[in-house]
Amino acid sequence: MDILLVDGYNIIGAWPDLQKLKDENNLEDARKILINKMAEYQAYTGMKVIVVFDAHLVKGIEKKYLDNRVEIIFTRENETADERIEKLAKTLKNIKTKIYVATSDYIEQWTIFSQGALRKSARELYNEVVSIEESIRKKIQQIQGERPASKIRLSYEVAERFEKWRRGDLS
Repeated sequence: MDILLVDGYNIIGAWPDLQKLKDENNLEDARKILINKMAEYQAYTGMKVIVVFDAHLVKGIEKKYLDNRVEIIFTRENETADERIEKLAKTLKNIKTKIYVATSDYIEQWTIFSQGALRKSARELYNEVVSIEESIRKKIQQIQGERPASKIRLSYEVAERFEKWRRGDLS
């Protein structure tokens, strides 16, 4: 199984919509959106995704948890996301696993590349995510277009009333 290690704050700073949220003091929302996008990415590609955030922006002890099957790591205090990503790249790499690291930090890219991991810039990841979202949108439209029509011919008003009832609106 391939693994994508994501430098969370680096990606937030590089993606325009997330950077805007961060600039508006909405860092929590930017993190949530990134995690949701990485969950979609993971589901679509089959890659395991681990998002690493620096502790210096969220004080406290190291914290790990799953959110939508994406592993989230907040590093220990005084440990950078780069340091944690380098450790993870070393420990997770094996003959059957390719490790990718998403960051636009040039020095970090070279460091992980020297350890045998592959790099993915923030722009590359962004373009992949946009492409995946478009593919999902098209697939949903296709599925919705293939729905069979009702076997009973109903007027628009009756069909609308049934739809309201189906949704629980009994008015």
